Amino acid sequence: MDFNSLVEEAQRLNNETQYTGELPRAKLTISQVLQATNELHTRVTQIESQDIQAQQLLGSKGIDLSKISQKLESLNTRNVLEPLNPISEIDVENFLKNEKENAILSVIEEVNKNGFQLSQKRRWEHIKAEWRDEKVKIMNTLGSSSQNWIGIENLPEQTVINETVGLRSCLNNIEMAYAREVYDYNSLVIKGAFRPNLVQKLSEIAKNFKDINVCEIWEIMKYMVDVTPVSCHSDPLQSRNQIKQFVEQAKKYLENRYKLYMSSIIGSNLREAQRGGIPSTFNLVSAFVGLNFNKSNWFCLQDVDIDGRPLWPMVYYCLRCGDMRSALRCLLMGRSGHEDFIQLLEDKINKPEQQINSKLEGQLKLQYFNEIKNSTDPYKKAVYCIGVGCDINDQHVEVVRTTDDFLWMQLSILRHEAAEHSESLTYSGLQVMILEKYGEKYFNANEQQHLYFQVLALTGQFEAAIEFLARSEKYRAHAVHIGLALNEMMLIEGPRNVEEPLLSIDIKDSVPKRRLNLARLIMLYVKKFEMTDPAEALQYYYFLRNLKDSGGRNLFLVCVSHLAIESRNYDLLFGRMMPNGVPSGGLLQQFDCVNFDSRTAANIIGDELVRKGMFEDAIKLYDLADMQSYSLRCLSLLLSQVVHQSSKRGSLRERLVILVTEYSERLRGSRIECEAQIVVTFNLLSELISFFDYYHEYKYQLALEILAKTKLVPSSMAELEESLNNFKGLGSEITKVYPDILLAKMDILYSQYKMLKGKDTGILNSESDNRLQYLRQQAKALTNMAAIIPYRMPGDTNRRLVQTEILMN
Repeated sequence: MDFNSLVEEAQRLNNETQYTGELPRAKLTISQVLQATNELHTRVTQIESQDIQAQQLLGSKGIDLSKISQKLESLNTRNVLEPLNPISEIDVENFLKNEKENAILSVIEEVNKNGFQLSQKRRWEHIKAEWRDEKVKIMNTLGSSSQNWIGIENLPEQTVINETVGLRSCLNNIEMAYAREVYDYNSLVIKGAFRPNLVQKLSEIAKNFKDINVCEIWEIMKYMVDVTPVSCHSDPLQSRNQIKQFVEQAKKYLENRYKLYMSSIIGSNLREAQRGGIPSTFNLVSAFVGLNFNKSNWFCLQDVDIDGRPLWPMVYYCLRCGDMRSALRCLLMGRSGHEDFIQLLEDKINKPEQQINSKLEGQLKLQYFNEIKNSTDPYKKAVYCIGVGCDINDQHVEVVRTTDDFLWMQLSILRHEAAEHSESLTYSGLQVMILEKYGEKYFNANEQQHLYFQVLALTGQFEAAIEFLARSEKYRAHAVHIGLALNEMMLIEGPRNVEEPLLSIDIKDSVPKRRLNLARLIMLYVKKFEMTDPAEALQYYYFLRNLKDSGGRNLFLVCVSHLAIESRNYDLLFGRMMPNGVPSGGLLQQFDCVNFDSRTAANIIGDELVRKGMFEDAIKLYDLADMQSYSLRCLSLLLSQVVHQSSKRGSLRERLVILVTEYSERLRGSRIECEAQIVVTFNLLSELISFFDYYHEYKYQLALEILAKTKLVPSSMAELEESLNNFKGLGSEITKVYPDILLAKMDILYSQYKMLKGKDTGILNSESDNRLQYLRQQAKALTNMAAIIPYRMPGDTNRRLVQTEILMN
């Protein structure tokens, strides 16, 4: 069947189909449908897919997109924000119009530019503040310098920050014992009494810890600080290198320690030692040498002629015990041939403050290098090196067996003033050797922290010793209190900037001097317990009272501010303000003295809280600082934001209302030292609290009575001028809540209007009519007031006022 036959058959079937009336009859033939389909296909294929989807979507809603497109194309699509081209100045009207539009566009552009710059500035300030905080956290965990990095292998740093804040103290028994002693010491300082030796006090406390290593650490510090007091105006680092007493005290500790060792050895072998006679260093050494030397090990020794004891071990151990007179006695008892060395010892004994005769010292050095250096007696070589300070590179391994021996030997051969053209070991040279040449790895510091601390402390490197000890959780508390004690005695030096790392190098200091950031050490230590034990934290912060931060602020005040803001326990720190206007004593009251005032601290913290936007806390701090004007201003500022809200349990508004009540009762009848405008604003807000409370409780008549007393809004057109003048004298806190006052009163008027209309039975009497008219007049006065006041009302305020007024007419 061809296509024509098919068309004829379809037309025949269509004619034979009976019309039921439910469906419309087809008005188009098949050819017409085909033609319409081709036209539709042609038109659709010329439109993009998005346009097709749009037409389908809008078409389903009965919208013809083509007609809308035509209408849009006919509109003027001129971009009003594009700069206008200048026209001829002859056309005055168009020129002025063009200039006006250009001025508007320039203002818009300027505002947009300034807004963008301001937002960028604040964004960068926020980013810098965050990075500054992160930098402080990072630097707190570093033990190296920001100027010259120190080559020290730091131990893994353990955090001391306690993330969980509770009522239980974070101080252990050792830390609490130290804290009690610190409190007693600060109490004496605040009272201006005589300051005790803090090292002595803390070392007595350390004896109760039953830790031998800790006791040895404090014993060393007792020896090292037993020197002539250092002036508070001198440089501790420079003074330490100039005072010979530090070397003598270190030697004295090592010598006394060795005498105890010798006594313990002899005590364990009393029968073999055969110690007798009057107790003395000579007899002690003689018994010790007799135990350790016999004919089987004398083959390399020389001059065995002192009661059967070898001469040079006797001399060495006498010197090792710090008894030069006993060493001289040994030489005098020996054979001849040591006259020059005897003369040297006599000069040192009789003239300890004078410099040794250079000629005599030169002869002994020459004798040492020509004869004794190659001697088989190691004790004789060691004694000569000690006497004249020569051959500083010889380790004397046959004689030096322990770290104490090594350190004592180095301290014995060093010279405070290096002779010209000679090889001598100086104090700074010894410090470089211990800290940089050998360092922590040589002394196995990871396993023996106390030992490396002793080596550093005995060589006068207190800063490095404290920093090293503070890295260990076990010894951190002891390191902190050693630092506190030495700082009180002016024996350690801090960096020029408190933001430096814990241990730093100052480029102006000589090698190998270090500077200890005591402020960072204390703050890291206190961070652990400042939330749970604020009383103890304040005692440690008090040691920072003479330091300044990078902004020139007192560091004690800065730490107090940080603690107060973080804990928000202002009542504990500053006390509470009593109803009589006198604050009860807080923890900070004990520190009130010439250099510190708790009210000043409260004022500083209040300023910081305002800067952070914590106005509610600032109210209390300003009140404690006797700054009622600032306190009332912050209270009014917060109250203006919530006074129009309904009261809810635990809300900001409820808390502020309590504060307002306390202020009103306390300040009633007393003179307030602040601006009159602040007091007026506070009193108005106090009245508005009652107004909105009655409004939300539907006590409309009481609310209107209170509002009428304030004279903030007109009750009639006659009062419009007076209310407008009153508005111009209002503070920003009142003008901010003014739209809510207008809406609240308009709502009250409308509620009263509906109530009167609801009672209407169809016949209005004159009294009801007058009452309705009076309500309409008040509503009209409100809308007029809203229209003329010099204040930009929120978007829908005027609309709501006008709509309500219309409903009442």
